[in-house]
Amino acid sequence: MKRIIVLCLFMANLVAAQQPIKPYGAIPSKRQLAWHDTEVYGLIHFTPTTFENKEWGFGDADPQTFNPTAFNADQIIKAAKAGGLKGIILVAKHHDGFALWPTKTTNYNISKSPFRNGKGDMVREIAQAARKNGLKFGVYCSPWDRNNPKYGTAEYLAIYQAQLKELYSNYGQLFMSWHDGANGGDGYYGGAREKRSIDNTTYYDWNNTWAITRKMQPMANIFSDIGWDVRWVGNENGYANETSWATFTPMPPKGKNVAVPGQANYPESPEGIRNGKFWMPAECDVPLRQGWFYHAKEQPKTPTVLFDLYLKSVGRGAGLDLGLAPDTRGQLHEDDVVALQSFGNMVKHTFATNLAKGAQLKASNTRGKTYTVANLLDGNKQSYWATTDQVHQASIAIDLKTPKTFDIVSLQEYIPLGQRIEGYTIEILENNIWKKVYEGTSIGAKRLIRLEHAVTTNKVRLNITKSPVCITLSEFGLYRFTP
Repeated sequence: MKRIIVLCLFMANLVAAQQPIKPYGAIPSKRQLAWHDTEVYGLIHFTPTTFENKEWGFGDADPQTFNPTAFNADQIIKAAKAGGLKGIILVAKHHDGFALWPTKTTNYNISKSPFRNGKGDMVREIAQAARKNGLKFGVYCSPWDRNNPKYGTAEYLAIYQAQLKELYSNYGQLFMSWHDGANGGDGYYGGAREKRSIDNTTYYDWNNTWAITRKMQPMANIFSDIGWDVRWVGNENGYANETSWATFTPMPPKGKNVAVPGQANYPESPEGIRNGKFWMPAECDVPLRQGWFYHAKEQPKTPTVLFDLYLKSVGRGAGLDLGLAPDTRGQLHEDDVVALQSFGNMVKHTFATNLAKGAQLKASNTRGKTYTVANLLDGNKQSYWATTDQVHQASIAIDLKTPKTFDIVSLQEYIPLGQRIEGYTIEILENNIWKKVYEGTSIGAKRLIRLEHAVTTNKVRLNITKSPVCITLSEFGLYRFTP
């Protein structure tokens, strides 16, 4: 009788181990998963504002001032690629209203400038250079237009939507359609030179405007300060909170029924909201220099600063969007090129070798052969270790066989099933005593933990201390920072 009971329990556990794991909470879409893989990308600001040495153009600059006589899209993109960037977003139209493509919607565009003798299309050149060098391409078309005389009237929305349609139709597949919350104010407005205010909760008709994006560019992630695919982290300093949730619930402003761009200065933005209604990971945007546009007196951030921002953005499950500013030649300054290349090499060399590779792993619980703990070291994010449904706490012992020195620990959840883990600790064996070197909360798409100092050990232990459901983890790594 006992044998029958044991056999029944064994078979029940076997069946449970083979059952599909149920997703937990909001989960990412296919386009969001592709965005997570991008990790680091750039946002290029280059308009007549560059030649005015301003940060925001008023909309009254003569198109003839836009004259980059040595523009080189390949130079810009190759510098970005050397920096480890995997995508480029071009500001096709900033708030000054100057369009970098020969649009039919306004005369305030690149065809009225000396660039390529009025025959140029900078959106096309950047898009082609990006794809030639293996980078994804996206666009930002500002909804605010300080040049257009129709801005602030009912007629402008059709103009803005037509601009989006041109960009969506003529430049191939986009990985992002980027938006921000700039919503009216003083401007040139065709010579009126006045302040125009709009109701940003209704004026742009975002639901129908973004329906154009979904229809024409279904794989383009919509970024704005409240989502819909990627949210703003809430600062322009390039980092997310140490506890970082990919889920979020945008809240409408007081007295309104819908949340809209320009109203997202929520205190929750840098951290996200645990068990938020939507999968809406954070983008951490930050200019390479001090400003978004090129200013000769500024210097780029050092590679060490950029690496730290990488750990605090990508390493907290977010994306890093690095502002690139071509100079008046139409190229990235040599200092920017050097900074990007040094940063790219720093990331590349630091994460070139997983010091845990070849280690012996032993988990306190495993769901079955498909979900073996060995999956954590196979370099494949699509495979993962998992526990049985009833096990929400577990430990993994990592025997490195020989002493290894490291100062960065990398963890990745299998996010197609949601962000599940809420607490964990990392221990090392030191003088035959287990010593805790880190205690954390969120993991998500990627967690890069930089220890206070390098440690040397031959044994590591990862303890998952809190999860509302069974655990999934796809990757584990140990690395040594290489300047």
